Amino acid sequence: MKKIVLAFLLVLGLASCHFDKNIVAKATKGETKKPSDTVRIANDSLQYEVVIIDSGFSTWLASQARPRGYYSETYLENRNQIYVSEWNNRAMQPQRYKSDLYEMQINYDNSIHYGYEVNYLIYNYFIYFQLANGEQLAGFVPRP
Repeated sequence: MKKIVLAFLLVLGLASCHFDKNIVAKATKGETKKPSDTVRIANDSLQYEVVIIDSGFSTWLASQARPRGYYSETYLENRNQIYVSEWNNRAMQPQRYKSDLYEMQINYDNSIHYGYEVNYLIYNYFIYFQLANGEQLAGFVPRP
């Protein structure tokens, strides 16, 4: 299964159809279950998956992100292309940008149809990342 590791503990792989979303829960004996900060979309028959691991992202996604269906898939794809391009630009210039934030490039292929759910999660991660780190990618003011 192909995976692409990104900065800030974001692990991405991209899928093109049929997704199962699992928010992984952790619990120890005697504690109540709480959602972890892992969001995963996967289909074992596909060679790509999306796994986002970032402290606070799943909570932010559930509480502040626009609901699924709010943005069109075309809108999400277009924004993701812009954000990925800027992210990769920053990852290639560690002397100019915070290298601890932009550790690796993202392999997002514009010619692949990843589907709504993948684009929705990637887009929202970019919004969360910008808000949480005081960064602004590609001239857009991030809004939840």
